[in-house]
Amino acid sequence: MRPSPLLDWPDAIAEDATGPDAAVPAHYGNPLREQAALVDGQAITALARDVVAVSGPDRLSWLTTLTSQDLTPLAPGDGGAEALILDAQGRIRHALAVLDDGATAWIVVDAGEGPALVEHLERMRFMLRVEASLRDDVAALGALGSGAAALEEAVRSTRPGGDELPAEPEAPAPSLPAAATWRDPWPGVVDGGTSYDVGLESSRHPGEGYRAAMVLAPAGRVADIARSFLNGGPGRRLAGAQAWEALRVEAGRPRWAREADERAIPHELDWLRTAVHLDKGCYPGQETVARTLNLGRPPRRLALLQLDGLTGQAPLPGAPVRLGERVVGAVTSAARHHELGPIALALLRRGVPPDAALLVDVVEADEAGGAGEDDGAAPPVVLGAVDAAQEPLVSPEGRAQASPTERPGAGLRAAGRGIGLGNGGSSGGLASGPRTA
Repeated sequence: MRPSPLLDWPDAIAEDATGPDAAVPAHYGNPLREQAALVDGQAITALARDVVAVSGPDRLSWLTTLTSQDLTPLAPGDGGAEALILDAQGRIRHALAVLDDGATAWIVVDAGEGPALVEHLERMRFMLRVEASLRDDVAALGALGSGAAALEEAVRSTRPGGDELPAEPEAPAPSLPAAATWRDPWPGVVDGGTSYDVGLESSRHPGEGYRAAMVLAPAGRVADIARSFLNGGPGRRLAGAQAWEALRVEAGRPRWAREADERAIPHELDWLRTAVHLDKGCYPGQETVARTLNLGRPPRRLALLQLDGLTGQAPLPGAPVRLGERVVGAVTSAARHHELGPIALALLRRGVPPDAALLVDVVEADEAGGAGEDDGAAPPVVLGAVDAAQEPLVSPEGRAQASPTERPGAGLRAAGRGIGLGNGGSSGGLASGPRTA
């Protein structure tokens, strides 16, 4: 994506240049008040996202074969869907927010990932009637709750007329609809999905009430849209990426740029809630998805951490999480919430007791990126540690609502043992056979 024009807005403070949100403002002077305004529907945020357009009559059926989600039912104005592109081992390679306007599928991914996604899609085109293109002329803006409708109205108010809004005077086809909105399904369980919450003490998800939306708009008109939104009612303001991220972390909502490392599978992040359809046809990585759901358990689990704010120290993404002296995971996202104080998301080993008191290392900023992983890198320089209490988002039992109550084939194995099969012996005059797994 292009750097957001809101970086030139009065009081805008740029994000860390090495982070995933470097192309948008981090805040406008008061990220805590910006959070509260987002919650109240009184603020909008420029999001660091790339936009890819896929056109052609085969686009939805084709994308369905490549992703974890059934995208064929998408229709204009339905809010879109979420999907993942996995590798053959089921590891997450791309996370997609997809909406369709009847002629084009608009795909939103984290900033910097658009070129790799287009390259992947181009390799998979074969003879199908599809075309994928990176759209740097399209930007993504975010709002929560009632703020989404106000943002849509601001986008419409800047259009020169007509039902479509060309991104720029000489923008490439296809044209962007006047109001293209993706509505985040998190933390609901979509059709064909399931949740990894079997055995959790609380049935209430921390993301209840999280109603996020992304509205696509011409990149060259973002400043005009911001002015239109601010002039649309009293008390409105702009919010930076830090405010948006704090509310995402509070909701336990995974983000590809933060939570998905090189070996992450959807089960570990509870992404089967919104991004995986268990009954759709074959796609890359489906075997791992089905095997882990039915026969195994995810090796790690996402957790929300409440951090001790009295020390004044804050961990960075990648900081090791310890149980005693043993590293049991790593922070993936960290934020300061306007009501909860310092919070974080972390990927922990599944066997970590949910009531265990944890410590999170505070490390030097340039050392945090790979901390906590067994990748052979030099250990980070630890400046201190903060206490952390966890709220599991993925059950330590490693079972989803759609997981079978017992391992498939258990009845057959029990029957085999009952007649002497599977133990090298014989029963009832039957000849002994090979052992069964």
